[in-house]
Amino acid sequence: MSDLIKITKEIEQQLGIKMAFYAENARQSDVPVCDKPFERTTDDGQYTYFRFLYKSVGYIGVLTGAGEEEKRYALLLPSYIESVTEREAELSKTDHLRRILLGESSSMAIYKYVTKYSVRDAACFLIVLRLDKYMQEALAILEQYGGNSLDTVVQMSENTCVLVRFIGEEDDEYHSSVDYAEFLVQSLKEELGIDAQAGVGPTVRDLKDAPVSYTGAENALRYADVFETGGNVHSYREFILVKMLEGIPESKLAEYLAELSNDQLKEIFEDEEMLNTAESFLQSSLNVSETSRNLYMHRNTLLYRLDKIEKATGLNIRSFSDAVSFRVLTILHKLLGK
Repeated sequence: MSDLIKITKEIEQQLGIKMAFYAENARQSDVPVCDKPFERTTDDGQYTYFRFLYKSVGYIGVLTGAGEEEKRYALLLPSYIESVTEREAELSKTDHLRRILLGESSSMAIYKYVTKYSVRDAACFLIVLRLDKYMQEALAILEQYGGNSLDTVVQMSENTCVLVRFIGEEDDEYHSSVDYAEFLVQSLKEELGIDAQAGVGPTVRDLKDAPVSYTGAENALRYADVFETGGNVHSYREFILVKMLEGIPESKLAEYLAELSNDQLKEIFEDEEMLNTAESFLQSSLNVSETSRNLYMHRNTLLYRLDKIEKATGLNIRSFSDAVSFRVLTILHKLLGK
């Protein structure tokens, strides 16, 4: 029996009413369904319906009856169900924060956390770190290097943890969230000899928006894997274009790629050496000398490859506008798994 069913049974026993529920996006055939849109509560003359959240999922509660008593219960039960599911007193600080980051806490639970731990109105950003070993040792180091007493490290899975970094007035040593992430990664390298991967999320105004930063940081790591981006620290800012294109239906992306592709372009995409050369050139800000040094490649060899890309695609990626177009094509290729 699921926890929500148990809660429902307890409500029925305590209040002497009959209650059912269904998820808003997965309605059950054996439960009465409200066919009209509504905000908080409504009824159809036979049943009273009300909206509530359980572990950040929207549900419709169904009470048998449509009298004044059922309507009063429909107004009170959403808050009651949320309070039952939170159990803040039983949660440690890190467990409570983990639920907030995963979007499993109500606004009341978040309010209680920020009040209890004095982080109200404190801006923050999140750094997700992926490790292949020494998780417990890494957690201890990250706690040690936290910038202030509010910063908290939470283990999210067997090989990932997240640092919630609160921004204070004294934070002038690090120029950006990416700089801070690089400092942490370097510290883990020096202390434990591990190559951690870090994803940096956007800065948010307060803790209730922390899930946004957490998602951004996780996406940065995911995109870095998909696009085989070099380096250990990745910011959500690097992949804004990817995120925009990922939101377009796959059929439309395929249509765009088909319009822009030809046999020669496909040959470039299938040549890993050519793609790596182009990627390094773009990451080096279209600087030929820097790319040659990074790839340990003779300048003439690099220019030959850039010319070959231009002949195949019609794009001179030494030009900023053509470089942007080429970047879009490579993203489409990766997103579609071509």
